[in-house]
Amino acid sequence: MRRLTRTVAVVILTAMVATAAGCGSPDNSDKSNNSSAKPLEKVTYLTSFGNFGRDAYAWVAKEKGFFADAGFEVDIKPGGGTGDNITKVEAGAAMFTPVDLTGLLLARGNGGAKGVVTVAAIQQNTMAAIISLEGNQITTPKDLEGKTLADSPSSVVRNLFPTYAKLAGVDATKVKWVNGQPANLIGLLAGGSVAGIGQFVVGKPTVESVAKGKKAVVLPYRDVMSDLYGNVLITSTKIAKENPETVKRFTAALIKGLVHSIDNPKESGEILQKNVSAAAAAPASAEAELMAAFVRPAGSGAAAGTIDTDRVARSIAILREAGAIPAGLTPDQLIASGLTPKS
Repeated sequence: MRRLTRTVAVVILTAMVATAAGCGSPDNSDKSNNSSAKPLEKVTYLTSFGNFGRDAYAWVAKEKGFFADAGFEVDIKPGGGTGDNITKVEAGAAMFTPVDLTGLLLARGNGGAKGVVTVAAIQQNTMAAIISLEGNQITTPKDLEGKTLADSPSSVVRNLFPTYAKLAGVDATKVKWVNGQPANLIGLLAGGSVAGIGQFVVGKPTVESVAKGKKAVVLPYRDVMSDLYGNVLITSTKIAKENPETVKRFTAALIKGLVHSIDNPKESGEILQKNVSAAAAAPASAEAELMAAFVRPAGSGAAAGTIDTDRVARSIAILREAGAIPAGLTPDQLIASGLTPKS
């Protein structure tokens, strides 16, 4: 009996050890798999202009793990406007950035921006605008004559202004522009240093949050140029040619963040504030909410991120007829149709 008892005990102990080893094997396998996992690809991304709610979607894509799921570790830096962002992508200082498509058309049509291509639309309509405050005697485009406006020299709002002025019946020579950086434009307006600033339409909540007690007056460029797209995502021609699959994966992750941002504006504002201490959640959320109508315009049927080259051709025609660019520019020169999202 003693021998039998000892034998049974040994059998049970052996089984327990085997079971424990078996239970531990998945963990060891997981650790092995994790250690051999492909490292995330590092990407530098510039926002369109500073860190406002309109650009929160990039932070959303990072915070929600959309970039990581696509295989990217993304360093998000504040952009300086269309002209500056194009220059940085061409120089290799950033891989992706949103720029205003009209600004890109102006640059390319006049011989520049040959080192970048467009791979997705961010806004299906232009958000460019002049924003003023009640009390500045600006309610119509004509009221801009004799006034001083501020914007970055590379901003599409400022560079497109002569075309806007011509189509809106404004004498552009009677409007004075002064330089301002993205971070201080709204302060210049709120402090009374200038009568208006170049801004996006969705910047209205942020302007009003700074100019406490004053209502913003918005003059949208789309009122006279309805075919124009807003921001588009660009990359360098080199990256688009050599790494098309990388471009597609990054674009898909960013557009996923864009859609999540406009569908969840409150969360979008909170994510921006969490990552950018100077940003305020409430106005950022309001900007994200307003941007929904530009990302997915009612009745357009356009899926987020898609680009209609026929519309781009009409935009080119508007600029050419206004004398802003010479003849010869075509959509295929700056739209990488094989890389853009499909409906």
